[in-house]
Amino acid sequence: MIDTSPKRFRQADIAARAGVSVSTVSRVLANEPGISEDVRRQILKVATDLGYPVKVGAKSGPGALALIASNGVTGVLSIFYEGIVEGLRSESALQGIPFDIRLVSEAKATPETVRELMESVGAQGLFLVGIDPGDALSAWLMESRTPVILVNGTDPQLRFDGVSPSNFFGGYVAAQRLIDAGHRRILHLTGSHRQTIHERIRGFESAVASVGGEARVIRLPFATNASVEAHAATLAALKEDPSFSAAFCMNDFVAVGVLEAVTELGLKVPKDFAIVGFDDLPCAEMASPRLATMRVDRVALGREAVGMMHFRFRHPEAPARHVSHAVIPVHGGTLDEGQRS
Repeated sequence: MIDTSPKRFRQADIAARAGVSVSTVSRVLANEPGISEDVRRQILKVATDLGYPVKVGAKSGPGALALIASNGVTGVLSIFYEGIVEGLRSESALQGIPFDIRLVSEAKATPETVRELMESVGAQGLFLVGIDPGDALSAWLMESRTPVILVNGTDPQLRFDGVSPSNFFGGYVAAQRLIDAGHRRILHLTGSHRQTIHERIRGFESAVASVGGEARVIRLPFATNASVEAHAATLAALKEDPSFSAAFCMNDFVAVGVLEAVTELGLKVPKDFAIVGFDDLPCAEMASPRLATMRVDRVALGREAVGMMHFRFRHPEAPARHVSHAVIPVHGGTLDEGQRS
């Protein structure tokens, strides 16, 4: 009989991967003193990645709850947020912060619901992941002085700490890549009420305006499937005005829909039509050709958020701050970056 049960990793496995002795691993897992912080963090990270049960030490701080925006159509966790959850989990284990996760639609993130969820898990801090707090929730968070971190979010009034990709500059750089390839009439397919997306649109429009080009923003409803909606919107836009030669897309799912549409129209990519996506999701690599896109380090966003929460617990009166992470251009076959205008 074949044993199909998951492998149980031992301290020896952690030691081998971390490049330390088994005794060092044992001391770290027992929360003994005398180990450098860098070595301790490395061992705890390896243990967490392997799924080895790490007990929170006696010095653990107050707990936190992550409320994560569920997919509006399916009600499940978006693939974009899976990396953020990974970063939140691993860094919470390293920082000794008890941590729970709940999925919730943004519309149901009311003060009453949030308070009940936090009380149910004994959380003192709150991560809002992909959720922009409305007026009522913002007022309650301020009044209750709840430590809160907006993850992949930003508060335009800077009342709350937040961490996100650099959306303005990400949008600017994405458009600049298309401009550098010779394109001047560029579509931008997007659609969201969120402040982060507004910033990305501003970056795109600023880059196109800087060269006297024409930018057309197409807002998708995201009521069904992003790729299907992008496909239909691209066909309609190019039927109305076929002179547009490129598109910057809010995310890679949208970019896949655009790619399918222009291919259906008989356009050659990237010769006749160029495309740049955003996020560098798995679908970007699986597309044919591989999408040119902008990489967001989602795990790093999660880890950053936990560090910010740790600071907020210790310094509740410190001014709010927002941290932006760079987005990195990823080359692909939907953009010829050898050409320069």
